[in-house]
Amino acid sequence: MQAISIGHAGILVRTKGVTIVCDPWFVPAFLGSWFVFPRNDQLPDHIMHDVCNPDFLYISHLHADHFDEPFLRNNMSRDTTVLLPGYPTREMERAYNKLGFTKFVRTSDGMATNITNDVSIAIHLETSITDGPGGDSAIVISDGDARLVNQNDCRTNDLDALRQHGPVDLHWLQFSGAIWYPMVYEMDADTKLRLCKEKVASQFSRAMRYVEAIDATHVVPSAGPPCFLDEALFSLNMITGEEPTIFPDQRQFLSRLADAQRNATLTVPGTTFDIVNGKVAVTQPGGEVAVESIFNNKEQYLRTYQRDWTPWLDDLKVSLKREPTNLVETLQLWWKPLLDMAPALRQGIGAGCLLNAGDEGIFIDFARAKIEPYTDQDYAFRFDIDRDLVEHVVAERAVDWSNSLFLSCRFTAWRKGEYNEYLYNFFKSLSVERMTRTETEAKEKLLGPNHTEADIELGDYVVQRRCPHRNADLSVFGEIEDGNLVCTLHGWRFDLETGQCLTAKEKTIRIKKRS
Repeated sequence: MQAISIGHAGILVRTKGVTIVCDPWFVPAFLGSWFVFPRNDQLPDHIMHDVCNPDFLYISHLHADHFDEPFLRNNMSRDTTVLLPGYPTREMERAYNKLGFTKFVRTSDGMATNITNDVSIAIHLETSITDGPGGDSAIVISDGDARLVNQNDCRTNDLDALRQHGPVDLHWLQFSGAIWYPMVYEMDADTKLRLCKEKVASQFSRAMRYVEAIDATHVVPSAGPPCFLDEALFSLNMITGEEPTIFPDQRQFLSRLADAQRNATLTVPGTTFDIVNGKVAVTQPGGEVAVESIFNNKEQYLRTYQRDWTPWLDDLKVSLKREPTNLVETLQLWWKPLLDMAPALRQGIGAGCLLNAGDEGIFIDFARAKIEPYTDQDYAFRFDIDRDLVEHVVAERAVDWSNSLFLSCRFTAWRKGEYNEYLYNFFKSLSVERMTRTETEAKEKLLGPNHTEADIELGDYVVQRRCPHRNADLSVFGEIEDGNLVCTLHGWRFDLETGQCLTAKEKTIRIKKRS
């Protein structure tokens, strides 16, 4: 097996005569804020040929630094077969369909699937709304001789799940930040720097827990950090280590891995890993000195990268200009029905939110499920965002403002108290499909599952409301498919006649045909 880094979370895997491309990201993401670091716009032609024409394509989730729509649309062969995570909604499949992809291998959570006689894959899911749009996933690739775990930035709750398929040779995982907190928040400089350092330490600790659990022969730090080439955001790059940012590069984490006596490699686009007889050989593009110079002369490297991409950034900013519209009226029409269907979510938020779109104040009244002009209402959360950017995501009807806006870090924020997960889950769930799941999750967290609930009707069957796996509400996630009841939250399947679980034999469900 050979694995080549193609930047960020991207991997080109060659094994047993097939190629698998994972998370190919090339076009800057999140309103031109995030760029691949180190840069991957200069990969050799023979690598890019295989990246654009793979036998199989796996993308972990829908965030734009993984699901790169412009690159997929313009560069990826439609003859490739997509390895589709078994998410509880069809949103990712629809996103592929819009781009012209029609060949899919549909998978179930954690279950090994043979994609050729010699190669198998298993895709593991995390499906909480907090894990991203629809969730996040990790893939295990096995060829009988070697095994690669590509965890990217999936925060699986089961530390042992990814190793259950056997010993691991290569473990690719995230170690750096991928969020806007605390950089965008209004606070004094000392507090912000302290919080950034605490978050970096917690990121490293979490990554090390995965490293220890998977216990791979070789660890590959990946899925970050991005770099920021827009001058307005350039301070988010960590160069000296004293910047108020949560985006350390690989060197700090490699030091932690070395202290733990783990084999790991400074990795750039083009770094190649060959696994032969359980041993991992590493080849660096241009040699080790060239790779190390990127990090030893990081600011100079970033400034050159910045000059090359400034014309692109300038054009992007022009394209984001929008004529003002009646935002209050539009958001009331769009969001009011979503707020009405989410009383538990609104309860979890528990306060009003002020959205300043330039000089226009928009008040989100979660208690009354209304959007109205801001006059002097009390609020506990505030976002200050350039009017053009708000107009852009509204015009796009972006259903996930985390992906479309917040990850850009192109805003400032304030809050009265602690982090409120429910507020951000609202902004990630701006469609009926997403809000249905988000409200169910909020209800579970606030109230807990009601095990005395009445059975529900599903098609021609009467079935218990809760899946015996993780108490998923089958009125939301249950589907009748090919003679089975499927809980689409995690892909568990049950025989319609007997109630026997086909995914885990020790589980059963109460089900009968309607009379």
